[in-house]
Amino acid sequence: MGNTLVKTQLNDVKSFLGKSISILEEFLNETTISQLNLETDEDRHYNKLILANLRKLSVYSEEGFDACSVILQGNPFQKAAAEKTLYKIYHQCIEEFFSPKNDAWYEDSRSAYTGRNSIKFYRPVSDIIVQLVKSLEGDFQRIREELEYYETDYRTKMIQSK
Repeated sequence: MGNTLVKTQLNDVKSFLGKSISILEEFLNETTISQLNLETDEDRHYNKLILANLRKLSVYSEEGFDACSVILQGNPFQKAAAEKTLYKIYHQCIEEFFSPKNDAWYEDSRSAYTGRNSIKFYRPVSDIIVQLVKSLEGDFQRIREELEYYETDYRTKMIQSK
């Protein structure tokens, strides 16, 4: 891929991350377990798991945003560093959103074909959490489709360099 295309994608991803960070931070700064009106200890535990995953996603997004900023400020533009960063963002942010390591929720891949939201929760959750995830999902899906190239391309380059 040419420098211009990679730079454009890096700018797009940086913008996406900035927007996602803003939404996540506002939600996390304003939401407490007490506000969620959970009835059982199991529901409280599950929702704590969800909030922990959202905090992790926020941190990963901030790291990716910072990395994009540094690379975009560099002169000359470092294409290899940009591609590595996009690969890392794909794994740490995008994959973590759709399939968190702590199994806070899961992606129902069949939903993507029907136009419905694909993130499903194992237990009932508060409507504000459902709305938050729905508000983020479209942009995460769009960026995932754009960055899937780096998943295969970067791995291929790493294998070939060995």
